[in-house]
Amino acid sequence: MKVGLFGFGRTGHDVAEEIINDPSCELVWVVRKSHEKNHQYASDFLGHPESHQGEFFCMEEAMDPDFFKKHPVDVIIDFSSPQGLYEYARAADEGIHIVSAISHYEKKEIDFLKQLSTKTVVLHSANITLGINFLLVASQILQQIVPNADIEVIEEHFREKRGKSGSALKIAQKLGLDPVEHVNSIRVGGIVGKHEVVFGLPNQTIRITHDAISRKAFGAGALFAARALATEKTGFFTMEELMRKAFFTNIAVNSLLQ
Repeated sequence: MKVGLFGFGRTGHDVAEEIINDPSCELVWVVRKSHEKNHQYASDFLGHPESHQGEFFCMEEAMDPDFFKKHPVDVIIDFSSPQGLYEYARAADEGIHIVSAISHYEKKEIDFLKQLSTKTVVLHSANITLGINFLLVASQILQQIVPNADIEVIEEHFREKRGKSGSALKIAQKLGLDPVEHVNSIRVGGIVGKHEVVFGLPNQTIRITHDAISRKAFGAGALFAARALATEKTGFFTMEELMRKAFFTNIAVNSLLQ
């Protein structure tokens, strides 16, 4: 699978390394705002000089109308900024799949992505890790089983992160919880990201927890999404939908095998 990456910030670095280390993938190029070390390789920067993967292109070069024809890929993975989607929108005309992991979009950006999904496959999730989406699906199922449980959402992040995490707010929304009353935030040290849903019952407590140890988890999630949608032609998807499908498909298959 040939991959193009938008964004090479702190998370983009780790995502690029995850792609390079996957033998079934090739990181063809990386588009960045910076002009520094243009046309050198991300693999050199990340300590894999033998790979020659991830040629750096600046954003101005990506605006070339023929950029995606000259540098074809199967999928674009976006960890840049909310404005990045306007820079690669032309890729949809080439049938290139789009996996967007931007943590916050306004409604107009979501609507724009949905327009692109009429031409190609588009997936967007604010938190694209496998674990957080499993937590989201599992929490909804458990809530149906124990609807009278007290539920609290706890999220922990690095000291500098402002506001409540988008993932925690989404969990609260999906569980029908008031985020002001039921989302609890902790900011200490360099925690990458931890989310926990606590179900309180009279005689027991059930906790569903996801702890992101490394930002490489975002890369693993993005590659999972890209592979899961490889045979699709068009449509708008989310990681929660993919996880829910995988969840129930595997339960059904295991039931048949018993």
